[in-house]
Amino acid sequence: NMSSAQIESGKQEPIIIDGKGTAATIRQEIAKAVKFLKEKHKVTPGLATVLVGNRTDSATYVRFKKKAAAEVGFHSIDRHLDEKVSEEELVKVVKELAEDDEVHGILVQLPLPKHINEHTVLSSIPVNKDVDGFSALNIGNLVMRGGEQPKAMPCTPWGCIELLKRYKIEVAGKNAVVLGRSNIVGMPVAAMLQNLNATVTVCHSKTKNLKGHLLRADIIIAAIGRAEFVKSDMVKPGATVIDVGINSKPDATRKRGYRLVGDVDYKAVKEISGAITPVPGGVGPMTIAMLLKNTFNLCLSNNKISFDKDSQEPIFSEKPFPAS
Repeated sequence: NMSSAQIESGKQEPIIIDGKGTAATIRQEIAKAVKFLKEKHKVTPGLATVLVGNRTDSATYVRFKKKAAAEVGFHSIDRHLDEKVSEEELVKVVKELAEDDEVHGILVQLPLPKHINEHTVLSSIPVNKDVDGFSALNIGNLVMRGGEQPKAMPCTPWGCIELLKRYKIEVAGKNAVVLGRSNIVGMPVAAMLQNLNATVTVCHSKTKNLKGHLLRADIIIAAIGRAEFVKSDMVKPGATVIDVGINSKPDATRKRGYRLVGDVDYKAVKEISGAITPVPGGVGPMTIAMLLKNTFNLCLSNNKISFDKDSQEPIFSEKPFPAS
C-alpha cells in the first residue's frame, strides 16, 4: 500500500525487520534440537540465572529469560540474592553453580549493586559456562582469525548479526558504522561485522563529525543508549538500521506514563531506510534467543557432543566467527 508520492519517487517500502518473529523461529529450532538431545544423548541444557537485589528491569529480564528457557525445554536454576549480599558470597554462589554438572550456562544479571565489582564476579564464571560470551578468552577467540572458535558469543551483537543473516542483508564489502563501543554491544558487534568482511567504523562520544560517518554507512548498528538520537538526516537512503537502544520516553497517553524507544528516531528514519528494526520487537527478543543458542552450544561442548553436519540432526552449533 504505497502512497502516490512514493510511487512517483519510485521509493520502495522499507523492510521492517521482525525480531520478535525471528526469535520465535529460533526458539522452535532450539526446542526441536533439545528434544533430540534428550532422546539420543539423555542430556538437558541447563541455564542458571543469578539476580541480585530488586531492580524491576533486571527482574523483568530474568523472567523473560526463564520463560524462554522453559519454552525450549531447558532445565532452569535460579539464585535470587539480597541487595546487600557481599562480593564473596556472590562469588561463592557462582562457584557452586560452576561445579554443578546440570548447569551449562551461568548468567549474572547486570548491573550489580555499587559495592560489588562486576569484573571480579564475572571473571569467576568459568569459560565453559560463560553463557554471555563476555569472558576475555571468548572475546579473544572471537576477534582472532584462525585458532579456536569462541565457546559462546555476546548475545545482543550475535542477535543483530543473525537478523542481518536471516534477512539476507549483504554485509561483505559494505560500510558498517557501529555507534557505541561498550563491551556488551559495540566492541563485539564491530568484531563480528569485520569477521563477515564488512568495512567497520566504530563511533563514540569522542568522534568528530559523527554525521559524516553515519551518512557513508550501508549498515548502522545504534547502541549508545540515547533516545531517538539518530535522525533521518544522518542516514543514507536505503541503509539498513539495527537499533539496539531501549530507552523510556515520557508519554502521558500510556498507562505506565512512558513508552519504549530506541536510539533511532524510528518514524522519520523508517521513511528513508532500506531495512530497520523496531523498538520494542526488534533486537530485544533476539538477545534472549541467542542466549538460548549459547546455552545449547555450551551443553554440547561440555558433554563433548558434536552434531554432525551431514546427518539429519538439527544443527545450531554453527558459529559463524571468526572468519578465516
